[in-house]
Amino acid sequence: MNSKTSSLPRSNVLILGSNSVQCLLPSTLIAQADALLDRHRLEEAVNLADRQLKRLQSRVSVGQEEADELRYVYQRIGFQCLTETLFDDAGRHFFTGHLDPRVLIRYYPDLCGTLLGEDESADIFEGVVEHMPPEDSIDDIIRNYSPHLAPNTSTAPPTVELRQVLNMAAADMLKVFLRKWRAKRRDEVKDRRVNEVVDTVLGRLYTESEETTDLLALIDGPNDIVLQELEPVLIKSSRYDALCRLYKNRGEEAKLLDAWSKLITGEWIDLDVHDPMASMFAFLNEKRDKALAHQWGIWLLKFDQDSAMRLLLTVGLGKRVKGGTEETALLRRIQDTDPVAATQFLENLVLNRRNVDPDWHSQLANVYVDQLLSCCDDESTSKLWRAKVGSYTSGKVDVPFLSYFASTTPDSDSKRTRLRTALFLQGSKLYDPEPIRQKLEQHDQKKMLSLEIAVVLGKLGRHREALGTLVLDLHDSASAEIYCTLGGAVISPKAAHALGERFNLQAWASLITPLPLANKATPLEREKTVDDGLKKELTKILLGVYMSGGEAMAERTAALLSAQAMNLDVDEVLATVPPEWPLRVLSSFLARSFRRSLHAHHEALLVKAVAASENLAVAERTWAVLREEGAVIEEAVDGDDDVGEKVDGDGVGLGVSLDEKAGLRAAHGGESPVQVDLT
Repeated sequence: MNSKTSSLPRSNVLILGSNSVQCLLPSTLIAQADALLDRHRLEEAVNLADRQLKRLQSRVSVGQEEADELRYVYQRIGFQCLTETLFDDAGRHFFTGHLDPRVLIRYYPDLCGTLLGEDESADIFEGVVEHMPPEDSIDDIIRNYSPHLAPNTSTAPPTVELRQVLNMAAADMLKVFLRKWRAKRRDEVKDRRVNEVVDTVLGRLYTESEETTDLLALIDGPNDIVLQELEPVLIKSSRYDALCRLYKNRGEEAKLLDAWSKLITGEWIDLDVHDPMASMFAFLNEKRDKALAHQWGIWLLKFDQDSAMRLLLTVGLGKRVKGGTEETALLRRIQDTDPVAATQFLENLVLNRRNVDPDWHSQLANVYVDQLLSCCDDESTSKLWRAKVGSYTSGKVDVPFLSYFASTTPDSDSKRTRLRTALFLQGSKLYDPEPIRQKLEQHDQKKMLSLEIAVVLGKLGRHREALGTLVLDLHDSASAEIYCTLGGAVISPKAAHALGERFNLQAWASLITPLPLANKATPLEREKTVDDGLKKELTKILLGVYMSGGEAMAERTAALLSAQAMNLDVDEVLATVPPEWPLRVLSSFLARSFRRSLHAHHEALLVKAVAASENLAVAERTWAVLREEGAVIEEAVDGDDDVGEKVDGDGVGLGVSLDEKAGLRAAHGGESPVQVDLT
């Protein structure tokens, strides 16, 4: 520390001798105080300093020398009290004497830690330095003060208790001094180093004395706490709430998130931290940092999957990037951590963000099919689904099988899994259907999944197999006819919309239906009009499938013929009908076909008659005009400049055809009346 010399006293009386000059020096405040303290008259020295303080306070202005003298005296008194373990008095006098806090903190090595290095310096008066306690710590001062008791002062119960009391008093004194100094002197000190030492030591004192309110007020307000000094103290004392606040105020994001993670896992316990997980989510959402969202969002999946997924989708992804490399990498990390969460993440990418990556659609299709097959492996689920297929195929049900299954099966996770899978397989146009077909057919030995197989066959364009599966295996004529109408789709938009509304599957249904849904999702592609040629072709295929079922399908065949007569050719139908079928099967179809043919014939006759009438009317109107205009004649034309002139080898002009009806055509807009050939 740097010593500071007090000013010399001044004299107003000089005595001039023959060979000398003498002065009458008054007794200075410092001299009086030193004399009193040297004789251990501490109380009188305090009274002397207090009187001087009052005199100075009564003045409008105080000189620097007088202020320094008073500071010197109070510092000397403070160290005298410190030596005699009068800690309360020492702290009060140190504060009045404007003692640099670092000088006092030096006697508390356990509190200052590495704050005060060997090169640390502070200004202090030389005379004060000479009377500072030589001990290295408060504990040594107290030990020297302790009276000797048998067997020794270190183990004798009275001295041990005395040391404890005095150590508590010394700590309280330092705490009060630093608190008062921080409140009144902090802004006066330009050296930030002093503030760092004061705030850090004060924070440590609050921590060790369990003064929560003061500690949090110190941390939450402006401070210069040295984090690496206070951090281990807070951890050792399990003051994790204060530690998290300190991390947050200092911008130590990595340490803050790590602290919250330890509180979530139970490695750290602090009842003052009410909901570290909610704080963690709120912080990550506020920061909007992708790297942090990826790191901690994936870690949080095992604690709160829904909130973690929202974080990853809103902050972890941000705006869609072309190519999707970032999304792919994130998906892989989630798959390594939690396959269930990976499925949810993939669903959000495909269904909500409408990503059109075929690989992701194929992944999701495989996930859904695996879930569906897992449900089939469950004996109770398999038995129920087989019963549903049996009851549907044995009865005369006019609704599609999927609607029947949805309305008659008790609600369960397996039921929703099947509905979700069917809607996705039908709605997505981007997944590879062949591996899905192979997987379904290999597993579906009991014909439970005929509907799903038909959907995938339709995606492959294998229409005859798809319709055969629907009609012959599942007896689902309603879906088969929908298939023809929609050009190869088993599930209609209307049915998809109903399922989405009823079972909260709007995201999956929106892949199929253009109807507005609750979540206002839009289909991946616009609804396309089915080509009439494809409809007719599919209807012919369905008719062939029906007829392949024999007389058992005769009634269904008759219904199809009646409904789709306009899309079927009579000759082709008659050529494919088995000879043994009764006429009643075709009677309705033939009657409608003949009626339609007769109607078309009569309509053609009417059109022909109307056309003939129009031709006659035109001919009647133009006869008089043609007569007035004249006829087409040929005559010789003289002259060399006529464009239409023809000359023979002897130079004689030949006849040129003149169209005298040109004027008639000009009068009628450039065109002459024409007649319609009715033959």
